[in-house]
This record gives sequence, C-alpha cells and structure tokens, in this order.
Amino acid sequence: MSKESIQEVVQKSLEDYFNDLGEQKPTNIYDMMLLTVEKPILEVVMNRAEGNQSHAAQMLGINRNTLRKKLQEHGLL
Repeated sequence: MSKESIQEVVQKSLEDYFNDLGEQKPTNIYDMMLLTVEKPILEVVMNRAEGNQSHAAQMLGINRNTLRKKLQEHGLL
C-alpha cells in the first residue's frame, strides 16, 4: 500500500466520523487519531522486529526509550 493510499483511508475515515457525528461538536480529534493509528503501527513493527525493541525503534526512527513508553501506554508490554 502506498503512502497516498493510507492518507486516503484516513481522510475517508475522518469524513465518515464527521458525518456520523451529525450536529454533535467533535473534540480531541488529534489525540483520538493518534491513539487509533499508533497502536497498530507499534504492533506491526514489533512483530516485524520479532519483539526486538532496538530494531523496532530503529525502524520507527524513534529512541528505544520512547518506544518503550509508547508500548507501555498502549498495554503492549
């Protein structure tokens, strides 16, 4: 899947979300999206790295300590 395809899926999902809200006022969309996307990213990368946090952090382009914090936040440790 290309980067553009992922962007299109996210855009469509957000449009659907707004349509489903109707007249309700949306709040905390940024945090909601980060939490929704971050966990599956971490799961897939950790699987690809066969549980090796150093390799996963390198793949993600983040510090290993940051990865550990994110894994804990999402209940993946």
